Amino acid sequence: MVSGQALGIWYDSAKAGAIAENIPTAEVDWLLQAVTDLDRLALRLGTFRARSRVEVRLPLVELEQLWQKRLRDRVPLQYLIGTTPWRNFELKVSPAVLIPRPETEGIIEVTVAAAQGMGGDWVDLGTGSGAIAIGLADAFPEATIHAVDNSPEALGIAQENARNLGFAQRIEFHQGSWWEPLAPLKGTIRGMVSNPPYIPSSLITQLQPEVRIHEPLLALDGGDDGLDCLRYLVQTAPDYLRPGGIWLVEMMAGQASVITKLLRESGNYDRIQILPDLEGMERFALAYRLGN
Repeated sequence: MVSGQALGIWYDSAKAGAIAENIPTAEVDWLLQAVTDLDRLALRLGTFRARSRVEVRLPLVELEQLWQKRLRDRVPLQYLIGTTPWRNFELKVSPAVLIPRPETEGIIEVTVAAAQGMGGDWVDLGTGSGAIAIGLADAFPEATIHAVDNSPEALGIAQENARNLGFAQRIEFHQGSWWEPLAPLKGTIRGMVSNPPYIPSSLITQLQPEVRIHEPLLALDGGDDGLDCLRYLVQTAPDYLRPGGIWLVEMMAGQASVITKLLRESGNYDRIQILPDLEGMERFALAYRLGN
């Protein structure tokens, strides 16, 4: 417990530090909502300052140490708190997984529109925190979702998120590289959805320190031109997708024409589409496996 006055002094200091380091001041509110019983309105109006006691789940000294990690070491706040909101879920995250981005949320709407309620077996390749797999399980109650990741640590986070959110019985988890653990499902997959590494290696050093230093490199680096994993998925997915099965990936702005060309030249896909995210950026590449 701390007094509202003492917490207010810390709050003002933390916001000043955020401004000085060019970090959104809203992150101070987010942190306090995670470690106190205060809501957004109480923080915005400052009504907590008049309270004799505010329950804080760690001493102010430790709260300040945590905030300094954000300011000094540029640790993403999501890692410091240990969770992040994504769609209508609260997901556990750690440095073992990429932090799910708001722009990725739209991949579920794209899938639903493309699938028109298809059940069957769906695959989230490179599941990380399990965000896409959980989104698919939520959208397709009759489907079986297969979540694959090469990292045992990431897969552990994804499994914990599925348990916490009530999807443990709907998602099957597989440790391994891309399609390798799914050999028994060849030719049967209704849809593949993936947010693979797609950033060119030369651009990694230009990323924000929060991303460059703290997020897993293997989830970011897509090779010399950023397309290594995307090429692999174009080439290998036809062996696993059933005729009419969906191939859907997130990509980087500027990659649409190359991915479209790869899909066309493969000769295994039709109805190729490039779709935007909510900001209007070309974000998703969608295609269907040829065949009847």
